[in-house]
Amino acid sequence: MNKEITLRLSGGVEKRVPAGTPFLDVVKMLGKEKETVGIRVNGLAKDLSVAAEEDAEIDLLTFDSPEGREIYRHSSAHVLAQAVKELFPAVKVSIGPAIEEGFYYDFDFERPFTPEDLQQIEKKIKEIVKRKLPILRMELTKEEAVRLFEARGEPYKVELIQDGMEEPISAYRQGDFIDLCRGPHLPSTGKIKAVKLLSTGGAYWRGDEKNKMLQRIYGISFSNRIDLDAHLKKLEEIKKRDHRKLGKDLDLFSTSDQIGAGLILWHPKGAIIRKVLEDFWRDEHLKADYDFVATPHMAKRDLWEQSGHLSFYQENMYKGIDVDGVPYQIKPMNCPFHIMIYKSQLRSYRDLPLRWSELGTVYRYERSGVLHGLLRVRGFTQDDAHIFCRPDQIESEILKVLDFTTHVLRTFGFEHYDIYLSTRPEKYVGSLDRWEQATSALEGALKQKGFAYEIDPGEGVFYGPKIDMKIKDSLGRAWQCTTIQVDFNLPERFNMSYRGDDGKAHQPIMIHRALMGSIERFFGVLIEHYAGAFPTWLAPVQTKVIPITEHHQAYAAQLQKKLRGAGIRSEVDRRNEKMGLKIREAQLQKIPYMLIVGDKEVEDKTVAVRQRSGENTTVSLDLCVRQIQEEIALKANRLMEGNAAR
Repeated sequence: MNKEITLRLSGGVEKRVPAGTPFLDVVKMLGKEKETVGIRVNGLAKDLSVAAEEDAEIDLLTFDSPEGREIYRHSSAHVLAQAVKELFPAVKVSIGPAIEEGFYYDFDFERPFTPEDLQQIEKKIKEIVKRKLPILRMELTKEEAVRLFEARGEPYKVELIQDGMEEPISAYRQGDFIDLCRGPHLPSTGKIKAVKLLSTGGAYWRGDEKNKMLQRIYGISFSNRIDLDAHLKKLEEIKKRDHRKLGKDLDLFSTSDQIGAGLILWHPKGAIIRKVLEDFWRDEHLKADYDFVATPHMAKRDLWEQSGHLSFYQENMYKGIDVDGVPYQIKPMNCPFHIMIYKSQLRSYRDLPLRWSELGTVYRYERSGVLHGLLRVRGFTQDDAHIFCRPDQIESEILKVLDFTTHVLRTFGFEHYDIYLSTRPEKYVGSLDRWEQATSALEGALKQKGFAYEIDPGEGVFYGPKIDMKIKDSLGRAWQCTTIQVDFNLPERFNMSYRGDDGKAHQPIMIHRALMGSIERFFGVLIEHYAGAFPTWLAPVQTKVIPITEHHQAYAAQLQKKLRGAGIRSEVDRRNEKMGLKIREAQLQKIPYMLIVGDKEVEDKTVAVRQRSGENTTVSLDLCVRQIQEEIALKANRLMEGNAAR
C-alpha cells in the first residue's frame, strides 16, 4: 500500500491521500471537479492527470484565474486544430497559443478560410467536445518526436523540435489528433462549454516576412454560454468603436498607399482636435514649469552610436542616408537632441531641475503586418519630455510627473489605470548599482503615492527601468500610454555634468517621460473611448446651426458669427434639404449641439437647442453661447443641462 502524503490547499485546508493519486481524483474528493481546469503544485501549473507523489502546496485553478483561463483556451486551440484536420486532412498545423483575448491557430492551407469554413469548423468543434475525448500527455525523446511528426506529415512541428527543443519533449493526444505542446491542458475536451470562432487572417510562419504566409483562425472560449454571449456583445461594441471606421465616417484621418503604410494624413476635422490636444498639452506644461525645445528630424550616425541606439535599437531604426558623404539617421527618439541642448553650456546645481518638453516627430520601423490605424504607425509625434536633475531630486520629480500624468489623463476622461514597474532587461548598459538606484526611486514614488502596481520583469529599456501606465477606456480595455524612465546611462555616455555646490563636476540624472505616449495613438484611443462622440471641448464641430428655410439663413449666419467670436467652433447647414435629414446627418457626425432657427427664434432672438443626446431646449442666444463656453472652459464630459438652459 502506498504511503500517505499531505496536500495543503490555500485557506489552510489539508487533504491526506495515498502517494500516486491523480490530482483529478483529489479534485473529485474535494467536490470541485466541475469548476477545476488545472492544478498549481508548489507554484507550477500542471495537468490534473498528474499524480501526487509527495507532500505539496496546491491550488485549484478555475477559469476565473489567469492560469486556468490559459489552460482552458490553449486546450480550445487544440480542439480547433483537430476540427480543421478532420475537415481538411491535407492541412499542416503549426502553432496555436492562448492569447489575452482568446486563442488562435495557424495553418498551412492551399487557400484562405471562408466564413462558410468557419461555420463548418465550429460545428465540428462542438462534435469533438461532445465526444469527451481524454487529453493525454506524452513524453518523447527528440528522435521519437521527430519520427512521430514526420510520419504524421507535420513539417512545422518537426522544425520546432529540431530548433533547440530539450528532452523530454511533450505532446498531447486527444483521439487521433496529436499536438506538440508543453501544456498543461484540460483533462478532457468535454470540459469546454462555449466556443466561438471570430475571424481569419494571414500570419507569416514564426513572424518572419521571409517565411510562408499561413492562415490564422481566431477564437474565444468561456466556461459558460452567458459569459460568451456577453463577450460577443462587447466585441460588437468594439467593432462599432473601431477608430479606423470612425476616422473615415467622421472624416478625421486617412492613410495612402502612395504615401506609405503607417504614415498618417490628418484631415481638417482631425487636425483641429490635434490642435486642441496640443494647445492643452502646451498650456499645462507651462503651468508645470516646463520649457519647450524643438529638434531636427535627423542627425549624424555618430550621435546614435554614442547614445547606444545603434547597438540596442537598430532593428527599429530606418537605414541611414548620405549627406555630403556623411552618414545620417532619421531619428527614432528625441533624447540625444535634448542632451546636446543641455551640453551647449555649463550648468550649475542651482539650474536643476531642467524640465524640457517637445512634441517631437519620430520614425520607427514596424513590420507591415502589425500596423494598425493610428495605434501602430511608423511616423508619430511623441509628447516627449526630459528632466535633468540632481540625485537628491529624483523621487520628488517622479512624484510631480505622476501627479501631472493623472491630471492630464483625467481631463481626457481616463480615471483608471494599470501600473507596471518594468525592470532590467537582458540587454542593458550601465552598472547594476545604478539600475538598483533607479528602480528604487521609481518604486519609492509609486509607494508614496499609494498606487497599486505590478512588477514587469525584464521589460525596462536598455538604458534604465521605467513605470508604464495603461489607461482603461470606457469598455475596460487597457492601452499603453504613459511611460516614466530613470536614466543614469545616457548622461554617462555623453559625459554630462553640472557644477555642484562643492565646486566639483557631478553627473546629472535624466528622467525620460511621455504622458500620452504619442499624439496618434492617444487620438486613436480617444476615438474608441468616446465612440467618436467627443466631449464638447474636443469636438471638431461643436455646434451645427440649422436654418429651417432660406428665410432664416441671415439669422443663422448672425448666430454662427456670434459663436465663432466666442471661440466656439460652428458650421451652418445651408442646404435646401428636409430638416429631418439635416438633423440626422448632424447626429451621425456626433456634433454636440444642433442649433435650430425658424420664425419663432428669429422673432424672439432665441435658438432651439437639440443636444446630441436628443434632449431639446429653447434658450436666448446669449445664454446658449455662455453655457457652451462654460462647458468648454471646464473641459466637462457632459452636455448642456436642460433645466439650467431655460
